[in-house]
Amino acid sequence: MATTDIFEKLKKLQTILVKKYDLEKKIEEAPKQLGSQEELLARMKKEYIEKSTEYDSVKSEVLKLKLELEEAEKSRESGEKGMDNIQTHREYEALEKQIKDATEKENEVRREMQKQEKLLEDIKETLKINEDMISAQENDLSASKDSLNKELESYNKELNSLKRSEDKITPDLDQEILFKFQRIIQRNSEGIVAVKNGVCTGCHMILPAQFANTVREGENINFCPYCSRILFYEETDEEEVYDFSFDQAGSLADLADDDPDSEGLDEEEREERLYDDDEIESEEDEGLDEEEEDEEGADDEEESSDDEED
Repeated sequence: MATTDIFEKLKKLQTILVKKYDLEKKIEEAPKQLGSQEELLARMKKEYIEKSTEYDSVKSEVLKLKLELEEAEKSRESGEKGMDNIQTHREYEALEKQIKDATEKENEVRREMQKQEKLLEDIKETLKINEDMISAQENDLSASKDSLNKELESYNKELNSLKRSEDKITPDLDQEILFKFQRIIQRNSEGIVAVKNGVCTGCHMILPAQFANTVREGENINFCPYCSRILFYEETDEEEVYDFSFDQAGSLADLADDDPDSEGLDEEEREERLYDDDEIESEEDEGLDEEEEDEEGADDEEESSDDEED
């Protein structure tokens, strides 16, 4: 398959994969949208249970106070009835003290009971409000789940369509190239970019001139030595100047995440690797120059021998 055809397939595949990975991310994160609502509902239910426990405790206290109030009333009434049958001053003083103590106890218990009954009524009202809020939150959560399920259904439907389109393209591509291509798109949303005026438009790094010419020839699939994206050459008009500045280029360390082959290397090691590549290219250029000089020398010797024979 011609490289131009491969480039066209990769461009189409890139559009498909970007949408596919975006949908997969949305599907993965979709359930998290309900997290806050579920947490709120759980917190409301916990508070309701705590308030219900408090209600039961206060209710038990009110019942206890009612029994104490009844005992105090009975003690007071018993003393008042006994006043009619007293015979001595000592009996009078004893009954008088009984009535006084019972009356004080009765008033004290009644005040406390009124306080607890008021608290019980407030808690009861709070529980009613909480019940309504929990019911409303459950309805909201249920509606959100229904909406989310419809959204996920739509996502999955679109995802299946994208996978079918992907399956029509991928069989014709080299699997190793495809694997690298997919990894790059997952990180950068672009796996194939143009080379303009010797600059990779993906990472904005200036490419070695010889390498840029190799890309321009378009005979093979070439990867950017800095960001690992697949490169294709794009002609520019003489008046068109690619918008690039050295500030955009950044440092080699900025490209660490873009280059799958550079994982685990620090910046100095990456620079050494690129420096070694440049030395290799330089040695190859020198070798080519020496071969050309040898060929020129051989041609000169042949011309000289021809002149002597004449």
